[in-house]
Amino acid sequence: MLGLFNLYTLICPEEKHLWIRVRILHETQKAVLVEIPIGKQWIPKSRIDGIRIKNKNFEFYVKESVIG
Repeated sequence: MLGLFNLYTLICPEEKHLWIRVRILHETQKAVLVEIPIGKQWIPKSRIDGIRIKNKNFEFYVKESVIG
């Protein structure tokens, strides 16, 4: 059974989450316009899994695919 689980994780790997430092530029009811190191981007609020403030900066916890 353990071998099948390893095979499944190779075929369908889970998407990674990451903390990304952002600067909030504008906010609507459904999305947030942020400035990240690669440029400006709209991030849907439904895709933000966590928010924290670290050293006076906002950090969002999102999936890797959200940050294009």
